[in-house]
Amino acid sequence: MSLSSTTIRLDDDLRKELDIRLKATGLSLNAYFTLATKQFVIQNRVPFEIVAPEVPNETTRIAMVEAEAKELGIIPDDTPEFTDVEELKKYLNK
Repeated sequence: MSLSSTTIRLDDDLRKELDIRLKATGLSLNAYFTLATKQFVIQNRVPFEIVAPEVPNETTRIAMVEAEAKELGIIPDDTPEFTDVEELKKYLNK
């Protein structure tokens, strides 16, 4: 089996935290990536749950505030509504 070298770029703080946690499990960075890569090939999917940060990003936060303001009647809800597909198509083609 031949091996190839791969380079990855990680944020310095993320790399330090990763090294600490991997050391506690007895894994090296190389062993972890090899393990994750083999499992991806075997399972044909990312081999772990991907968890979004609990804090919404700025775009999501703005959308949430806007939706709440519309719900409370603070700003008008100008979201178009359609009763049939043809109306929707005409609107989208504008």
